[in-house]
Amino acid sequence: MASGNHRGAIRLLAAGLMIGLGAYWAGSRWGQHQPEAVHARPTTLAANEEPIALDPTEAQNVKIYKQAAPAVANIVTRAVQYDFFFDAVPVEGAGSGFVIDTDGHILTNYHVVQGAQTIEVILGDQTRYKAKYIGADTRNDIALIQIDPKGRKLATLPLGDSRNLLVGQRVLAIGNPFGFQSTLTTGVVSSLGRTVQTGENTFIDEAIQTDASINRGNSGGPLMNSRGEVIGINSAIYAPSGTNAGIGFAIPINTARRVAQDLISTGRVRHATLGAEGRAVWPDLAEALHLGVDSGILVERVTPGGPAAQAGIRGGTRSVLAGLQELRIGGDVLVAFNGKELTNQMDLNLMLDRAWPGDTATLTVVRDGKKIDVKVKLGEN
Repeated sequence: MASGNHRGAIRLLAAGLMIGLGAYWAGSRWGQHQPEAVHARPTTLAANEEPIALDPTEAQNVKIYKQAAPAVANIVTRAVQYDFFFDAVPVEGAGSGFVIDTDGHILTNYHVVQGAQTIEVILGDQTRYKAKYIGADTRNDIALIQIDPKGRKLATLPLGDSRNLLVGQRVLAIGNPFGFQSTLTTGVVSSLGRTVQTGENTFIDEAIQTDASINRGNSGGPLMNSRGEVIGINSAIYAPSGTNAGIGFAIPINTARRVAQDLISTGRVRHATLGAEGRAVWPDLAEALHLGVDSGILVERVTPGGPAAQAGIRGGTRSVLAGLQELRIGGDVLVAFNGKELTNQMDLNLMLDRAWPGDTATLTVVRDGKKIDVKVKLGEN
């Protein structure tokens, strides 16, 4: 577990760049300010209107929007919070999502529906539904909710493949920024392979970076390719000023597809686990404890009977104070996972997220000043 002094640090990983606290959720959680009513011009042609001449790109954008917009959801959540005087205060949040099957399953971000007591979905044709929460992968900020179509055939979005994207290819985003429902923005894939840290233990691995305009309320909405296939879930923006700066991030749809399949089939998401807790080592601590290494994860506790314990990984044996922090020392220092350097708990979480329960991993640890490799069969959460 990284110390407070190290949270939000920008680290260059083998898979890409980790962007820390500069990445803000692109969703509106509570207390969103939005217009009371926005009236849109009808998108169908009147009898006396002539079709507008469009170039091929414009025509494709229009086609994709017409096909996709009915399946994009405006998600409104409601909950009760308590103020300083413990008085109940109703609060409302909003975000986006999209229908993935005719059974009414909708993918969105976990932070859009987190803590919600009621969830309402408004589809592109303005039909309203009460939604139920199915489950989530909190580590990857993906959630699945469901509406009952009541015999109505729902429009759905086809899921594409996020493995073979190219920087420069065109993308389209549909969402509900600031409450403006069914808003289309376009752009390109700006970069690939970044790891974007969105919280202490949450991240977007292999994030799709785009310059398509994404703002508060877009969270959970689809990022699509030029064929109208969903390639990502819009999730976060880099916004030093709090508004769009042309840098948005989406969760790869292949990750979201796996999560949805797990939740639909089993009601839970499978994650590989190690069964060990620790905190990042910094140079002063390493010197004071004579660890023999300047960085890594100092193992403080191992779960009895867990994968790390079975492999012989050692946790701390005694407690000491380091400034205002209590540390358990005397345990191993994890320095690599399958040859990939570990510097903090987030690095380990990334490696576990890319592994499967039952996989055998090689952990490199420093014990009594010496490096050794330990084989661990990963467990399941």
